[in-house]
Formats: sequence, C-alpha cells, structure tokens
Amino acid sequence: MKWRKLTNAASREAVPRELPELTRIALDKIFYYIPDFHFHSTARPLQDFKMPKAKSGASKKPAAAPFGSKTTKTKKNPLFESAPKNFGIGQDIQPQTDLSRFVKWPEYVRLQRQKTILNQRLKVPPSIAQFSHTLDKNTATQLFKLLNKYRPETKTEKKTRLESTAAAAAEGKDKEETKKPLFVKYGLNHIVALIEAKKAALVVIAHDVDPIELVVFLPALCRKMGVPYVIVKGKARLGTVVHKKTAAVVALQEVKSEDQRELATLVSASKANFTDKYEEQRRQWGGGLRGNKSTQKLRKRAKAAGQNANAASIGKL
Repeated sequence: MKWRKLTNAASREAVPRELPELTRIALDKIFYYIPDFHFHSTARPLQDFKMPKAKSGASKKPAAAPFGSKTTKTKKNPLFESAPKNFGIGQDIQPQTDLSRFVKWPEYVRLQRQKTILNQRLKVPPSIAQFSHTLDKNTATQLFKLLNKYRPETKTEKKTRLESTAAAAAEGKDKEETKKPLFVKYGLNHIVALIEAKKAALVVIAHDVDPIELVVFLPALCRKMGVPYVIVKGKARLGTVVHKKTAAVVALQEVKSEDQRELATLVSASKANFTDKYEEQRRQWGGGLRGNKSTQKLRKRAKAAGQNANAASIGKL
C-alpha cells in the first residue's frame, strides 16, 4: 500500500462532508499521511448493478413439424356427460372387491386351516410325515381308472339282483351257479384281515384320515406281510369309488385277466415309491417350516449383519 502526502485541498476531499465542521478540522490536523484510498460515506447511494444485455441476434426457430402431425382435439359427444362418483358416507356404492380376509369363517374351516399351519410349523414324527409323500398325479390317474372298473354294486343294483333271484326261486327254477363278482374291498377291519392273510393284491391308503391313528400302522403291516401299498389323495376320492362319502383304505384282491398287466405296472410303481423307500422315510421328520413373516425378518437380520442369507436354511426351524 503506497503512502502519499496530501495537500490541504486533497485532505478536505478525502474527509466526508457529512461530518461536523470541528471533526473535519481535527481530521485534517491529525492525519498528515494517510493510505492511498479515499473515505466513502455510507450515505452515498450505491449504483445498481445491471446484467449486460444479450446481443440481439437472429434466434434459431425450432424445426417445423412434419406434415400431418398436428394434434387434433377429440370432440366430446354432448350426449355423454361425465358423472364422477362420490364415495363419501351415504353417497355412491363402493366397487366390488375381494373381502375374503374380512370374512368370519365357520369354525370347521378355521380348525382345518389351523391344523395345516401347525403341521407345517411343528416337527412331525416320521410315522405321520410319511403320509405327506403321496403317489404322483399320472400314476394316481391310472390307479383310479382301474379301481372304477371294480366298483361295488349300489343298493339299487343289489336290490334288483336279490329280487330276480327270489323270483326265480319262487318259480322253482334251479339257481344258476355264478362266479363271485370281483369288487374293490373296503372297510378297515376287512382290509386288515386281507393283509394279514396276504390276500390283498394292492392296498390304497388315504393321506388325510382323521384321526391318523386309524391307518398309521398300515404301511408297516403291509411291508411286513409283503403286500404292496400306495398312499393317495384323499379319503373323499376313495369314497367315490365305493359309493361312500369317505373311505380310509380300499384294496384290490383279484382282477380280470385283461387288467393283470395294468395291475402289475401299479404294483411295480408302489414298490419303487413306497416299499423300497420305507427305511429312508422312517428317518425323515416332517414340518419345521417357518412362516413368511419370520423368514423375511431373519433375511433382513442376516443382510444387516452382512451374512449370506440362504433361503433353504432360513425357512427351516
């Protein structure tokens, strides 16, 4: 910063004129040498700063739209007026939605759903868990086709047969010796007797028998006696074969000669899927599956800890 000697006139110009006269005289006497700048009074108005004006040049116009691309407004039909709905209280009716989660289900529905969830969460012993391994769909279809060929007679058919037999006996005709018809055997005690006597060709067990204690011993008994068995879904489907609502177990004792090949195929499938895998299934426990909420919670916890969250390990209890 340069210093220069000020003349009396220069010092007067340097001192602001707004100050009192005595103060200006004192400043002239005290400051003989002052830096090379001038005092500026704050009372002076500051000049407004203005941005430089842009150069007025020929601005580029946007390219014209191609021919035929002009947007045309669709004309509204005056016959159809818009009437927006008001879904306030006492106004328009709400649209139909799925309200099944708000339904108060009957007790039997709640019980069977709770039972299903408990079977998934709790550990199920192998003797009960084996009933969750059922016959595949294609083989089961072939099995029920064969069973439907040997459905037992209905009450109406039995009544007609007995009436015709009684009428023939009343006329004095000799009874015709006929072979015993081949039917599907059903009834738990009857099936157990056939298995113990080794007379059953194929035993079909339902997977959803309640209580399960009725049939829980049948796979072990069939294996001990060397009788082929299968587990299928479910007891209502077996009931349709024997004209009942449900059937826990049915069995085939004999079949016609034309169906021997089909029966042999089913027997080989039962040995491959059930008899040969009996020891393996006897060691496998069932259940122990987590719900969706707890699985997601553990996955988030593992992710926060920087661990690799394996879905198979997280889903198991």
